[in-house]
Amino acid sequence: MSKVVLITGGSSGIGKSVGEFLKAEGFKVYGTSRNPENYPESKFPIVALDVTKPETISSCISEVLSKESKIDVLVNNAGAGITGPIEEIPDTEIKRNFETNLFGPINVIKGVLPTMRSQNSGLIINVTSIAGYMGLPYRGVYSASKGALELITEAFRMELKDFNIHMSNVAPGDFATNIAAGRYHAPVLANSPYKEKYGNSLKMMNEHVDSGKDPKQMAKAIFKIIQTKKPRTHYKVGAFIQKFSIVLKRILPDTVYEKLLMKHYKL
Repeated sequence: MSKVVLITGGSSGIGKSVGEFLKAEGFKVYGTSRNPENYPESKFPIVALDVTKPETISSCISEVLSKESKIDVLVNNAGAGITGPIEEIPDTEIKRNFETNLFGPINVIKGVLPTMRSQNSGLIINVTSIAGYMGLPYRGVYSASKGALELITEAFRMELKDFNIHMSNVAPGDFATNIAAGRYHAPVLANSPYKEKYGNSLKMMNEHVDSGKDPKQMAKAIFKIIQTKKPRTHYKVGAFIQKFSIVLKRILPDTVYEKLLMKHYKL
């Protein structure tokens, strides 16, 4: 029987690329969106889900189970970007970002675990970010929410060993998607002490996304993980320099690494 894959945030960007690739490989794919009616041309079914609303998580999982009776793979892909000087980002936006990037994925995991435990099998892949390995200037909240999901995965893996349920992180670098359009941008305030440097950093971030890699690379990476008998905890996908930055953080003194980041962001 074909494996059943549920992809949160499967209507666009990385999620859409992963879904189309896996469907072409013979998987039964279900994606999610807060507004599935907006995607009538999707190549796979889109189910209503808002990761910040637990009741929609339950109804989404129930709908997939009613059609397939199982969920073999969960790809926790739904997420949101956020930029700005931490001092100037409203608390409500910081909390909203953590609801989407951390608490939402945790609740989706909780939702599928009873089914996977009864199957005595399952794979959960959390899409994090290379930004989650380091505190990036003007992306600190995003780095923190994705970094927290990386650590949650490490703990979850050990708790799930007895149930034959595997969990992995996949941390992408910059990919050519529409993430910038849905990102919360703290406004560049005319009287802000961060005005010039934040404005320049914001421009640089958008350029990196626009010139990013083809999201099909993420699809291929996730397909490979699904085919792996014992998947690793951490995977990184993206440009060499972005992946290498994690290695540098591990081996360089903190002050040296900080200077490299500041030079890169022209701070």
